[in-house]
Amino acid sequence: MFRYILLLSAVTLALAYKNPHYASGRTTMVHLFEWKWDDIAAECERFLGPRGFGGIQVSPPNENLVIWSRNRPWWERYQPISYRLVTRSGNENQFSNMVRRCNNVGVRIYVDAIINHMTGTWNENVGTGGSTANFENWHYPAVPYGRNDFNWPHCVITGSDYNCCPDRVRNCELSGLKDLNQGSDYVRQQILNYMNRLIDMGVAGFRIDAAKHMWPHDLRVIYDRLRNLNTAHGFPSGARPYIYQEVIDLGGEAISRNEYTPLAAVTEFRFGLELSQAFQRRNQLRWLVNWGPQWGLLASGDALTFIDNHDNQRGHGAGGNILTYKQSRQYKGAIAFMLAHPYGYPQLMSSFAFTDTEAGPPMNSRGDITSPTINADNSCGNGWICEHRWRQIHNMVVFRNTAGNGALTNWWDNGSNQIAFCRGNQAFIAFNNDAWDMDQTLQTCLPAGTYCDIISGARSGNRCTGKSIVVGSDGRALIIHRSNEYDMMVAIHRGADSRL
Repeated sequence: MFRYILLLSAVTLALAYKNPHYASGRTTMVHLFEWKWDDIAAECERFLGPRGFGGIQVSPPNENLVIWSRNRPWWERYQPISYRLVTRSGNENQFSNMVRRCNNVGVRIYVDAIINHMTGTWNENVGTGGSTANFENWHYPAVPYGRNDFNWPHCVITGSDYNCCPDRVRNCELSGLKDLNQGSDYVRQQILNYMNRLIDMGVAGFRIDAAKHMWPHDLRVIYDRLRNLNTAHGFPSGARPYIYQEVIDLGGEAISRNEYTPLAAVTEFRFGLELSQAFQRRNQLRWLVNWGPQWGLLASGDALTFIDNHDNQRGHGAGGNILTYKQSRQYKGAIAFMLAHPYGYPQLMSSFAFTDTEAGPPMNSRGDITSPTINADNSCGNGWICEHRWRQIHNMVVFRNTAGNGALTNWWDNGSNQIAFCRGNQAFIAFNNDAWDMDQTLQTCLPAGTYCDIISGARSGNRCTGKSIVVGSDGRALIIHRSNEYDMMVAIHRGADSRL
């Protein structure tokens, strides 16, 4: 009986870490990659909150090494030198203010937590807050960490280790980054001090960077010592932080994502890889009829899903043939399918433009990040892409919110790359990724009426700025979608945003 109680307790805790604690009716988060805290706060109030976004993944808020020799690359944020809350995104006061302002408009904050390692060894040795380190002696006085807080004997992961040697993957250095020993109570306490401080400030959870490179039993100890979410920020009493762990597992490696799902959610890299293949016509959309675990994906409640993230859009971390903003038509199609389908917990990517895969965010001559400008059409300028502001994407966030827990029903396909389905009796979407037109009467599962297609436009007063779709008393509608149209999908749903 005692063992049964312990097992039940472990299962209950794992489920607790898989709840993102979105405000009611919200379903989707966005990664505002390398945004400044003040800009995120403003974006919550002017755009994300009013348009129903559920949360934001923010870049690591702890102090990192400044790497001018590589022109301040994006990955310097993943070279921690201390847990002080000072980066190019802002200081501790700005971070705290951002969390409060976003929570006030129903948008949760999730922190990218770098707890596997500290910096690599560089000729440069000053952090974003002025801290220094003694790399040769594994000494980080601003924490403080010393030589005994890292894994020994010293070793560096090689490519072949991933196929044979889980101990080396977890105990050796990833890309020369000094590997912390999470089995040490002292190291755990420094990590907990950092993460609990963020929880007290009102964050809702964490992405655990490089979770695959840490032992699951060590992570369990850390997770279970985290504080409950702060009720002063609108979280229910006893709520545990949402945790999603970066575990790249495409099959065949010595370490499996299944070792981490008993702890918390896991980033599902196969999701974006398979959908990118399908929407680039390397596979047919009709096969998505059984999309989910039958494709080898995680159970839905375990999966943080995405098409691209900051790594794989640059070719890293399962990055082959991933769709990004650079293939906008196919990318928007894949994003629309992700948001229309009930599987997983979706995350959108919001990027800055790049050609050099190492390039950091837009910055001035001093290395300060420059803010995105907001254009009259709601798009971004100043070097920022802001995919979350694309009409086809933010309108699909509303679609997903409206669909709620509605089941996927009335699947239709043409035996090729034209598909359609309902979400309960709340929403309907159709895709045409063929080289010929779609001309089909389909069941929309919606009440009779005229609806505005939220992909080609929106409702404006009593008219549609894009296509309109007439649904008959039997719920059926004629869907005509040309192969050469700007977007490959049409979508309608109940509610003032879509129905006239």
